[in-house]
Amino acid sequence: MKPNTLFAIFLAVVLCLTAASVTAQTQHPWQRLQSPTAAQVRSVWTNPPSEYGPEPYYGLNGAVTLEVVDRDLDQMKSLGFRAVTVQAGYNMPFDYLSPEYFAFFQKFVAEAKKRDMRVWIVDDAGYPSGFAGGKFTSEKPELRMQALEVAQRIPVKGGDSVNQAVTPETVAVSAIAEDGQSVSIPVSNGKISWTAPAGNWTVIVVEHQFRTSPTRSDTNKKRVKDTEQSLEDYLSADATNQYLQFTHQQYKKYVGDEFGRTILGFRGDEPDYSIRGIPWTPEFFARFQQLKGYDIRPYLAAFLLPPSSPLTPHQARARADYWDVFSRLFAAGFFRVQGDWCAANHLEYQVHLNHEEMELQLAHSEGDFFRDMQYVQVPGIDSIWHQIWTDTISDFPRLASSVSHVYGKPRSFTETFAAYRPQPDIAMARYILNEQFVRGINLIEMMYFPATSAGARPAPSFMRDPAFPALAAYVRRLSYLMSMGRPTADVALYLPTSSLWMNDKAADDAFVSTERLLSEHQVNFDIVSEDALATDLIPGKGTLATASGNAYRTVILPSTPLLSQAALDRLRSFASTGGHVLFLGRTPTLIAGKTILDARSATPSDFSWAITETSAQLPITPTPPAQPPAAAPAPQDVAPAILQALRAAVPTRELRLDHPAPALRILPRRWKDADVYLLFNEGPAALDNTATLATKGHHAQVWYPETGQIAPQPSTATKSGLKIPLSLKPYETRVLVVR
Repeated sequence: MKPNTLFAIFLAVVLCLTAASVTAQTQHPWQRLQSPTAAQVRSVWTNPPSEYGPEPYYGLNGAVTLEVVDRDLDQMKSLGFRAVTVQAGYNMPFDYLSPEYFAFFQKFVAEAKKRDMRVWIVDDAGYPSGFAGGKFTSEKPELRMQALEVAQRIPVKGGDSVNQAVTPETVAVSAIAEDGQSVSIPVSNGKISWTAPAGNWTVIVVEHQFRTSPTRSDTNKKRVKDTEQSLEDYLSADATNQYLQFTHQQYKKYVGDEFGRTILGFRGDEPDYSIRGIPWTPEFFARFQQLKGYDIRPYLAAFLLPPSSPLTPHQARARADYWDVFSRLFAAGFFRVQGDWCAANHLEYQVHLNHEEMELQLAHSEGDFFRDMQYVQVPGIDSIWHQIWTDTISDFPRLASSVSHVYGKPRSFTETFAAYRPQPDIAMARYILNEQFVRGINLIEMMYFPATSAGARPAPSFMRDPAFPALAAYVRRLSYLMSMGRPTADVALYLPTSSLWMNDKAADDAFVSTERLLSEHQVNFDIVSEDALATDLIPGKGTLATASGNAYRTVILPSTPLLSQAALDRLRSFASTGGHVLFLGRTPTLIAGKTILDARSATPSDFSWAITETSAQLPITPTPPAQPPAAAPAPQDVAPAILQALRAAVPTRELRLDHPAPALRILPRRWKDADVYLLFNEGPAALDNTATLATKGHHAQVWYPETGQIAPQPSTATKSGLKIPLSLKPYETRVLVVR
């Protein structure tokens, strides 16, 4: 190699390292992964910085004045809140996004700053994010959300002809026979002309139309959730940049000097496609052709058939390709644009999707949880109704924390409590939060604290409980503790999104049941996507590492009918260097390359290198009920063959018990010089056991987030780790720090 070439490489490396160093220096501590010592954490944790919350969701409703804001912020702070998520509300004395609104918002930020409170700005006057208080409907109608729909259904018998004009909005015309056979009909000069072969056919004309998910806007005078104010076209970066012009850029103009100081970032809410038809944008077909190499239009009519007309296997694979491209456009056109804008302005973007606890629905309304959230600085979930209660099994919060772990983000958040019926009391509120903490959530937003303007409804009863300030202090300390250091999960559970695009409910059921299997056996795991397996995780010797520094030594794929060739090749290489790969329930039958449409049939040799257990199936975990029953759920009854396969695939664990305790949940993290374990007894019975921690430390302590106190934990060093007696009351948490 020539000397000047070597110098060029050296210079490029130096420039890259310098750029990375500058980026790290411009980030605030809460925006990056930190690796403090236990002593450093101890010096801060009793009174953590305000950036670690918790925060109420505060609505500026009614005749809100500066006096109302002062009173409300003082009350919030007295309750233990150190940050606030604020949304423009209904019937304000000024129009949303008007100069008068922003003048008032400046004063609001100044009052929060006086109290050393931090602010998250809700990015719209309601939800889902992306309608800009109605401005897309009134000012930029060409950038509204669009969908493909059936405009005409024309029955045709064999030998009959169809000759007619179609509208300029027509994107495809197909004829579909009773047996599912489909024929594409060309459109020429705005007309179709076609003679039907033998049999009964239906000619289906597909058009693109402006169609929006319903919006609950506080600028809607009818005070209802409807389609009067359209969302933007989520698949278009141009539309999202216009959204930023309507909203974020205006906040920057008025309060930008507090970005990254008092103002932490923007908070989005439930962007999704809850529409009739299927999502579309004008660039869709060209982008699809570029990514997949074929024209999707001949298949569109079949996608829009009612459920009583099931797709052929060929059509189902083409539809999965459609959803693959849709998910890529949604991620790039909406989430990435906002994440990049926030990063450039020293802010964070936090958002949660819709249906996180129902991934089969989410896969069709938002595409791919991981793709959307990988560009978001603070990925989130919500638990606003009965998703979490003492009678439910609720592992879905791990989705948000796992994205954070895979892509090197320090925090993940929850919106909690808004629509719980019955409303939780203070003990149940604590339980709901602990369920999420032990699954990796470490930033808490509590719904709902309305402005105390005249006639406003009160805050939830649990916030008015005298014990609430103590709960808020507990949440604040635990949020800080579990944001420090890095995750340690060495087991990855595959989320079969591409199979969900094919409506494979068995894959969804198996995924949820495997989450429960791992949790009930104290296996510390993250969820990973196909993109993570195929490209994003960093391969090592028997490991696949995340951007957060934890390395997976085991990958589990539950009942997955479809897998990409890229992911399969990565897994085979991972196994060849010492990693463990476990296929549960069934092995994939289809292996996809560039397209799912042309996926090849899998062969036994494709999985001969892996651990497979297909002789038994996991029991199906029921969907959370709408109202709480009396009894807690019983542990899973798992076939011995599955447990044997799990032991083979996960030979070592961070915590082992002397006897089974399915109600115990664990979440380890690692600080610079200590291992940290959050333990939670989810069950209604006391837990008495002996635990062995796979740690090199010998000095164990109990850290009490309730009080900020620290006490020694009796322990015995053994060859296999540190053995401790473990006694937990019903629904009790415990934080162990081993130095």
